[in-house]
Amino acid sequence: MGSPVLFLVIPCYNEEAVLPLTIPLFDAVMRDLIAREAISADSKILFVNDGSTDGTWQLLAQKCREDALYEAISLSRNCGHQRALYAGVMEVRGRCDCIVTADCDGQDDVSVIGQMLERYEQGADIVYGVRNSRRADSFAKRHTAHLFYRFLHLLGAETVYDHADFRLITSRVADALAEFDEVDLYLRGIVPLVGFESACVTYERGERLGGKSRYSPARMFSLALDAVTGFSVRPLRIISAVGCMVSLLSFIGIIWTFFQYFSGNTVWGWSSTLCVLCFVSGVQLISLGVVGEYIGRIYMEVKGRPRYIIAKRIRGDSRDASGLQAQERKEK
Repeated sequence: MGSPVLFLVIPCYNEEAVLPLTIPLFDAVMRDLIAREAISADSKILFVNDGSTDGTWQLLAQKCREDALYEAISLSRNCGHQRALYAGVMEVRGRCDCIVTADCDGQDDVSVIGQMLERYEQGADIVYGVRNSRRADSFAKRHTAHLFYRFLHLLGAETVYDHADFRLITSRVADALAEFDEVDLYLRGIVPLVGFESACVTYERGERLGGKSRYSPARMFSLALDAVTGFSVRPLRIISAVGCMVSLLSFIGIIWTFFQYFSGNTVWGWSSTLCVLCFVSGVQLISLGVVGEYIGRIYMEVKGRPRYIIAKRIRGDSRDASGLQAQERKEK
């Protein structure tokens, strides 16, 4: 059996500052693996430009013109990290034996791709890159991440602790991912759902080599919301349980009120009434918000809009970066 064809898929959004620092790292690892015949000489690096507004696409296009090792696609607008990652996987699906996805900021230690390939040769279809520590994260991010993983586990969602999007998947896993029709993607939860044999490789996650992180607190919250609403209905069941509990307490309160009334111990006052009204109203509003979030997700899913559209494509067999030969593709 020959060496496997591997594609390294890297999403980018306004990464003009960091790419000149990280491209040499990706290049060195891929060429070393090719030289050692760990992967085929047909292996490639695919960059996914997620609607960048700086010089990211121009930089990638120039690199593709200069070196056949590189390919790139550009999405028609900013679709988000998870959709850009998925677009890259779908772009190379059917053209390779395995795919490695990684961030472009240099925090993922791509030197462990060799270890991932060893697990692949041993039969693993999915190899997760798992951080052995979070020393590079801030105190707040480190602890909120751990709480988030525990919360997902409590809700019944299958997830891999301290794993982001640095992973190896085989072509049949990519084919299985194509069967998932979710519009709001959370690949860290979808990939474990695929099944197949999996393994883990630990690595030290470093500091970002340049530029600024595009994951604002708002984007992180949105990703967490996708994870919760996309993989568990337990929040709805919790609402039902809380509703039953409040109803039971209210029923007990009614009985107690009648007892006090007929005993002649009632005292007119507004504070107790106000507290009860505020509590019940708060529970109702929170419940409506959670139910509304699920309904909103259903609304987005049933419309069936494309998750992304590719505006430009540069392949080894098509060196045109102008977009004249680019195809618009809608992936479901």
